[in-house]
Amino acid sequence: MSNTHLFYKNILPVNKQRHAEWSIVGSESFDFARGIHSAPLTAVEFPNAVKEFAVVFARAKEGILPLAIMGVRAGENLYVGADGKWQAEYIPAFVRRYPFVFSTDDEGKTLTLCLDEEFAGCRQNGEGERLFTPEGEASPYLKKVLEFLQEYQNHFRRTEIFGKKLEELELLEPMGAQFKTPDGREGTLSGFFVVNRERLKKLPADKLAELAQTDELEMIYLHLHSLNNLRKTISRAGTQPAAGNA
Repeated sequence: MSNTHLFYKNILPVNKQRHAEWSIVGSESFDFARGIHSAPLTAVEFPNAVKEFAVVFARAKEGILPLAIMGVRAGENLYVGADGKWQAEYIPAFVRRYPFVFSTDDEGKTLTLCLDEEFAGCRQNGEGERLFTPEGEASPYLKKVLEFLQEYQNHFRRTEIFGKKLEELELLEPMGAQFKTPDGREGTLSGFFVVNRERLKKLPADKLAELAQTDELEMIYLHLHSLNNLRKTISRAGTQPAAGNA
């Protein structure tokens, strides 16, 4: 499964034949995201995300993409409580769009709205928000979903350009942070990239000016400042059992 799907399990295109009687019941539970230790971000989310999460970069099939770190070990999200509630003020759009997602099989030229049919809020008894009207038209709810995902996709494309520029300017370096949780467990957080401050300072004036004009320089500094949030995430790890342990 693509890294852009993560917690999705059974993704199928939304259509009025198959889903004519389907509806969605909203939930405050984020149990579906309990097993992810990072979530993709779009650049427009940086100002809100950096208040709580460390924002780093990773290589995906789409290129270099930003991520919000949510755990220090694979398979654990330290921002989902035992009751399934989200334990942070900001929820990444990647998480908020669930159970819907766009899929493509032609390099992004055609986008198809899909639904994770294993989402606990799926209904076929009229309860919740219908996907289609009795006449077979997209419901107001489904139209709002489409608008949200289209906006997300637009921001995602801009973020891809941002990541490509960071790579072209050779500003990224591998991140390897050793940590020790308050309860004494040790580990290493790796597989991510961060901007090298010295390389950034050595950029020619015209390149810096270009980054400033596109607001990408601000995004870089927000990213660098956010790395201080790693301490908060590590401190959360000391209050929960390691992944796989009761």
